[in-house]
Amino acid sequence: VQLQASGGGLVQPGGSLRLSCAASGSIVSINNMGWYRQAPGKQRELVARIFSGGRTNYADSVKGRFTISRDSAKNTVYLQMSSLKPEDTAVYYCNAEIRSVYTGYYWGQGTQVTVSS
Repeated sequence: VQLQASGGGLVQPGGSLRLSCAASGSIVSINNMGWYRQAPGKQRELVARIFSGGRTNYADSVKGRFTISRDSAKNTVYLQMSSLKPEDTAVYYCNAEIRSVYTGYYWGQGTQVTVSS
């Protein structure tokens, strides 16, 4: 099982980006998918998570600005980020609870998001 994240880049404050993360391999089912981020010198933190029934939760710092969504047919999770701030700068990682030969949480490789003028 692999998670492939994409969509990061450099954006000005107030701008938008959309991250994507596709799961592939011998997947039986995916329970929930999410995004975490890690800024230099800080611990990795949850940004948003979406569950199989559609329920979502967000970090307080991104509520109202970020939207997580999921295409179950494509085993893909998205993170639409708007009104970006310099403090959103971090490496963003996708994460998914996947039922496979080995059931557990899998991580993508990370994608850099830099918010700067």
